[in-house]
Amino acid sequence: MQLQIIDVYAETISWRRNDLVDWASGEKIYGDGEWPLQRLHYAYDFDAAITSADGQYALIFAKQGTKGLLLKNGRMLREVNRSYYQAGVYEYPAVFFVASNGRTYLAHCPEAYCQLDFEDVETGEVITRVEGRHPDDYFYSRLEVSADNQWLISKGWVWHPWDMVAAFNIEACIQNPLLLDNARKNPDVNAEVGVAGFISNHEVLVGAIGEGELMDDEAENAEALRPGQLAIWDLETDQLSASVTIKGIFGNIFPIDDTYTWDLAGFPRIINYRTGEIVDQLPEFPVSAQVSSIIHHIEAPQIACHHARNMIAVVTKDRKVGLLTR
Repeated sequence: MQLQIIDVYAETISWRRNDLVDWASGEKIYGDGEWPLQRLHYAYDFDAAITSADGQYALIFAKQGTKGLLLKNGRMLREVNRSYYQAGVYEYPAVFFVASNGRTYLAHCPEAYCQLDFEDVETGEVITRVEGRHPDDYFYSRLEVSADNQWLISKGWVWHPWDMVAAFNIEACIQNPLLLDNARKNPDVNAEVGVAGFISNHEVLVGAIGEGELMDDEAENAEALRPGQLAIWDLETDQLSASVTIKGIFGNIFPIDDTYTWDLAGFPRIINYRTGEIVDQLPEFPVSAQVSSIIHHIEAPQIACHHARNMIAVVTKDRKVGLLTR
């Protein structure tokens, strides 16, 4: 594992194709791609950003706030919001995807904390705003979309609080938005699942952190995934692989390929999730120990993973940027 410290003051970080950018300040941090000549700084406490696959659209937002700005090539399209309810407790839910019609949408929760909606980024039309919506009581957070734009996962939570991963077939939900309310798919486990990430278009690495517990020790699925273990959840078959006990701490995973994953809970590690071995680590580079979407009690890290180039960027405590490569 290699670490490069970039001496900048970063407000947000996000990958725009192969460039690492700070949309909030209008600055390019790393890379040699084309960047808008007119750079705008947005004066607000934005501390997170995401970018669409084509690099044209971005969302900057406050992780524990209610406000976000949709940008097109760095210039504001419009403001977006989420419910105030528990907003200061957990991460703002938002992710871009491209539908089968070729249009870019923003998946977020503009109506209620428990209602996931799809908004056409260019026009502002919320295509899932239909009659008959009665969403389950679930807090959406840390949304992620598969590379082929077929599946969406949420690494959110329900009241206890209890971390829970949920998955949706995007095209099916576009055709019938009511599926967003009552056809949620969850891994068949009894553990609290707080971490997850796509390995492939339909495989998700899921984990129960070591300090967690089971909802029912006597349940039939109690051995499917226990605290301190990772497993692979196939969204197409809804099957879970045999779980693997990790030989050390983990809690903030970003899968690299079909064998390895980054983990950034406390400091960077590379874990072989087939064997449980920690194959590389960098304890001298501290990263806030996030293990859940619930972050009111910690200073949550800003992390941006570039899966194609196997690079991961982290904002340090002094607002510089650490760039990690394998």
